[in-house]
Amino acid sequence: MNIEYLRNFIKLTQYKSFSELAKDIPISQSTLSHQISQLEKDFGVLLIERTTKKFEIPEAGIILLGYAKKIINLYDSCEQELSKFSEQKFEEIVISASSIPGSHVLPKFITDFRNENPNVDFKILINNSQNSIENLKKGLADFSGIGSFINYDKDEFDYIHIGTDKLSFICSPDHDLLKDGNNVITLDELTKYPFLWREHGSGMRDTFKRQFPDYEKLNIKLEMNDNDSIITAVSESNYISIMSEMMANKAEKAGLIKILKIKNHPIIAKRHLYFIKLKEAKELSEFKKKFWNYINEKIKKKN
Repeated sequence: MNIEYLRNFIKLTQYKSFSELAKDIPISQSTLSHQISQLEKDFGVLLIERTTKKFEIPEAGIILLGYAKKIINLYDSCEQELSKFSEQKFEEIVISASSIPGSHVLPKFITDFRNENPNVDFKILINNSQNSIENLKKGLADFSGIGSFINYDKDEFDYIHIGTDKLSFICSPDHDLLKDGNNVITLDELTKYPFLWREHGSGMRDTFKRQFPDYEKLNIKLEMNDNDSIITAVSESNYISIMSEMMANKAEKAGLIKILKIKNHPIIAKRHLYFIKLKEAKELSEFKKKFWNYINEKIKKKN
């Protein structure tokens, strides 16, 4: 019996979809199906009832699920205990993060920590805030970096405030709004042009909607799930968009976009960035605990 087959069986009972789970773990759907079939062969029972219309876990599957969780916990505890006797310890830390924490805030912490701990490897999954939280809850990530808790209960998590981010309106450097050389405009002028924003589940979109109620006046025409795509789309069209000030400043310096100032709206929206872990998760391994404490101490010194 393969321990990774049991891990994937547990995840599958959470996803209730072979195709959806296969998107989030580094194996194909056919390989995942083979793993479950092998478990069914090992135990001689049907563990998953799957058809094109339904996904159900029979009684035998429910029984295995309970034991599988205990087996995995025991295996991980054993591995952690035995690692104390190893001369060299190696570990991978998986972080699922939205674009600003993942691309602009956490990399500095990661590289500095890696220089001090060469036996640790990092895997960064860039998602929106909602998917990053879901990956954490599903056990697909050890930590998450987010720009909003979306609709999740903040009390479910331990969190470190790693930064603050403001949002800015952006447009093409050649946009009609800039024809007089002035980037200060009114909201009425802004609403005359099509608006492009992030997808559902984006922390930026969630913050923008909550803190800028006038967003309903915007001429919303399109949404994209990638900041680089938004910059490209805006730079080559008459679309307006909203973006993290950190990313907007870099894009403006590169000549790709221009930041717009809105009269009577000195601050469009402001959000906190967080590094989080599950409060009720199993005890962290030595390196993961060390990395969490490392970020916590660095932030305290910075503040």
